[in-house]
Amino acid sequence: MDEPKQSIWKKEISFKRKPKAERAEAPEAPSEPKKSIWKKEVSFKRKRKAAPAPESLPEMTAPEPEPEPQPEPAAPAPADPALADLEWLTAGLDALAAAEASPPPAPAPPEPEPETQPAAVAEKPKTSLLKKEISFKRKPKEAKPPKAPKPPKERKPKAEKPAKPKRERKPKAERAPKPKTPKAEKRRDANAAARKLPKRLVGLKVGASQLAAAKVVNNGHAQVEQVVREELEPGIVVAGELREPEALATALRIFFKKHKLPKRGVRLGIANNRIGVRIFEITGIEDPKQLANAIRFRAQEALPIPIEEAVLDYQILGETRDEDGQLTTRVLLVVAYRELIDRYVSAFRKAGINLVAIDLEAFALLRSLAAPPEDAETQPTAALVAVAVGHERSTFAVSDGRVCEFTRVLDWGGGALNVAIARDLELTPADVEPIKRALSLGTAPRDLPDGVTEEQVAKAREAVRRQVQTFARELVSSLQFYQNQPGSLGIGEIVLTGGTAHLDGLAEELQRLIGVQVRVGDPFARVAVSRRVKDPDQLGSFAVAIGLGIED
Repeated sequence: MDEPKQSIWKKEISFKRKPKAERAEAPEAPSEPKKSIWKKEVSFKRKRKAAPAPESLPEMTAPEPEPEPQPEPAAPAPADPALADLEWLTAGLDALAAAEASPPPAPAPPEPEPETQPAAVAEKPKTSLLKKEISFKRKPKEAKPPKAPKPPKERKPKAEKPAKPKRERKPKAERAPKPKTPKAEKRRDANAAARKLPKRLVGLKVGASQLAAAKVVNNGHAQVEQVVREELEPGIVVAGELREPEALATALRIFFKKHKLPKRGVRLGIANNRIGVRIFEITGIEDPKQLANAIRFRAQEALPIPIEEAVLDYQILGETRDEDGQLTTRVLLVVAYRELIDRYVSAFRKAGINLVAIDLEAFALLRSLAAPPEDAETQPTAALVAVAVGHERSTFAVSDGRVCEFTRVLDWGGGALNVAIARDLELTPADVEPIKRALSLGTAPRDLPDGVTEEQVAKAREAVRRQVQTFARELVSSLQFYQNQPGSLGIGEIVLTGGTAHLDGLAEELQRLIGVQVRVGDPFARVAVSRRVKDPDQLGSFAVAIGLGIED
């Protein structure tokens, strides 16, 4: 009778741990089974470092179970490969559980190191390059042995010097002055000369038709070293205002280079109706800061110029106290539009010229024609009126001999004579310039230029007289306005200057029309003139430039 086939699932497979009793009774394996390729566990985790003390556990192998006696089958069944693979799995798990239950073996005592013979030298095993630790830290320096201390040096005792007797100083009255040697006198003279270095200024007047400059050295007494003049293209400066800053910068650059004028220490003069000059008094303020604020406040009332758009300057003319001790300050105020000043400053900066100051032409005109009085306490009796006749406009200034009390720019100039003559003779204003210079409003005959007839001269003279009458009316109006001011002085004389002032008979004609003495002023009267300066034509055209160079 055939026995039934045994199922491959007959043996029970369990992953639980067996009790200790069953693990202890596990039979020992009589022989080593065949090792499977799957016996060694494969893991991708990092291996832990082995502990040095305990020995490695014995290899855990599952004991092979004893084969059960089976009756011989009638026919041999084919071997099942799946069954053979499952047998090692259960055996391995049982052995692992037995190993965990048993206590770990005691570590073996370290074996004594064998004694090495001095003759025989054991070869050192080769070490890997990566095995040696590499450190970038600095090795500690070895402590140096301390140096032996040097024996102290023996100091020699200093010999005591005998005390000097103190000299008795004589009083100042009994001291005799020391004689000065020639070297000391030379040194003193050199120091005095160094303290009194000459101050050189270049006064420059920018007119509508020309540039006029004067180099003046102020060394105790003003001395004129150079005066030059050049024509300026029309349209650059109109009515005292700069219209073409770029063109003026080019003209200044050529002018200073041609005449070799210094570009440092230049003082510019300006004249315009948009520049206001006022004199007023402030009472009861002694603090300088409060006085400055009061002057700015009065400037808003006195002049029709917004303070934000103006450049303001003032000068203290004098101070007086009344019976109660209250202080009254007399102030000269000058206000100009900032835009007007900035245009000139920009042109001079582009030309590479250093401006040290910008002055009013009226102040410079008065400095060139009259020196300040030596005695400041002397009260003036009459006013000095100075008039500089320009090409388009004329500067009118009134002084009490010390400061400018009133100034105005008149809308009349020498160019008005050229226009009047050209209209009557049917010529251009540029063509009648030689005729105007040859004219005479007096009785003295003048040489006529070639090609000019007596009839043309008579027409030109009548045209000039009509224009002079217009100019005289402007002067009378300005004089009356000044005398209506409180504290004004009487008119002593009118000093006429400028290029047109050299017209023959002009001063006499104005004196006849106004009724006040009129004379032609000399701008070189109060200054010394260098030998290198030649007597130029029309000296009056340098009056403002020379006054700008004088430092009083």
